[in-house]
Amino acid sequence: MKTTLSFCGGAGSVTGANFLLEGEKAKLLVDCGLLQGERFAAAANREPFSFDPSSFHLLCVTHAHIDHIGRIPQLVRAGFKGRIISTSATRDLAALMFPDALGVMRADEKEAALYDEKDIAAALALWETAPYHEQKSLGEFEIFFRDSGHILGSAMVEIQRGGTSRSIVFTGDLGNSPSPLLADTEEITAANYIVMESVYGDRNHEEQSERRFHLAQAVRENALRGGVLLIPSFSIEKTQVILSELDGLLDEAKIPATPVYLDSPLAIKVTEVYKKYLPDFKKDLFSFKKLQITPSREESREIFKKPSPKIIIAGSGMSEGGRIVEHERHFLNDPKNAILFVGYQSAGSLGRRIQEGVKKIKIAHEEIAVRARVSTISGYSSHKDGAHLLEFIEKAAEKKTLEKVFVTMGEPRASLFLAQRIRDYAGVLAVVPSKGEQVQIEL
Repeated sequence: MKTTLSFCGGAGSVTGANFLLEGEKAKLLVDCGLLQGERFAAAANREPFSFDPSSFHLLCVTHAHIDHIGRIPQLVRAGFKGRIISTSATRDLAALMFPDALGVMRADEKEAALYDEKDIAAALALWETAPYHEQKSLGEFEIFFRDSGHILGSAMVEIQRGGTSRSIVFTGDLGNSPSPLLADTEEITAANYIVMESVYGDRNHEEQSERRFHLAQAVRENALRGGVLLIPSFSIEKTQVILSELDGLLDEAKIPATPVYLDSPLAIKVTEVYKKYLPDFKKDLFSFKKLQITPSREESREIFKKPSPKIIIAGSGMSEGGRIVEHERHFLNDPKNAILFVGYQSAGSLGRRIQEGVKKIKIAHEEIAVRARVSTISGYSSHKDGAHLLEFIEKAAEKKTLEKVFVTMGEPRASLFLAQRIRDYAGVLAVVPSKGEQVQIEL
């Protein structure tokens, strides 16, 4: 039967994921995220939804990163009254992410916040959870979650028409497996359509041994200079992995005993959620030598006075807000210091501009000369790289059921490059949809 698939967000850009699937009896959404980093992101996030929120019955959430969940309270404010469903870990993380995002919005005095505490509470009241592989039904659709291995609780959404074997899979973000903390990405072997991410569709990461070597090298070089090493880090997954890595390197005496400041209240709370869901999360990441936690603003400001060398891990991961921005304002003008990017920097974000080598930036109306050393380790990404994205599709195509791949959630260059490789190497039709595009699929 004919089903309409609409690309309302996450097409032509990495962030702002929002996909709609409309059948004869049911309408559902997959993700409802904020557009981040791009020049007109703030204005775009304030635009009315391109659909009637009250007409949809279900919102499936792949994971709790803000570019996949950030507009959910706004959706509820606009009239959505259907069910929201995710894994339980995703719901717990979302309950932390929403108030944090609201705080960041309120700190921006130029614009009113997109939603308030009542909208957050209303969204969470609509939210239900399901484990991986458990069937949920909506109209003619049957819905399953598969582990994507990206962050705690992350899922691919598989939607099958009841009574048939035809299905579409929305990958959300696909994990950079193997992860030190998470299960590997599950294989998809019988889908007819896949809507997939392509953040790193045109490049590959370092090997895990190589990324660990580069992290240790950055810490050692910073200690020799007597400088400050800034690490902008996402609160979910990235921070936990970096802490685990630093702990291991310190235990093995591969890095000097440099003080490490975790200056992210959200990351501290998120790590408690990781402990709840990962019974094998044996090490207390907050107990290793030299780690100091600074949950309060006063403790954060005290870091400036602490002697160097030191390492500061703070959010946000793209330097678009949070405490890392104040540390950048304070430390980037000194050539003894360094900033190390360990995650994706969206086009137009402050992090991307620093990463690309700008000499001056503006923070809080103050012009800052960027004299600190700038480096990047892509191997700590929690996204699959180009080679493994292709491998994921090649595996999905083995049983010859896969008819079409929609390559989304990437910069245009990365999406187009990956789509061509899928066509050339996997022998599957792959297209790069535009934002707002609607297509008919046969489910």
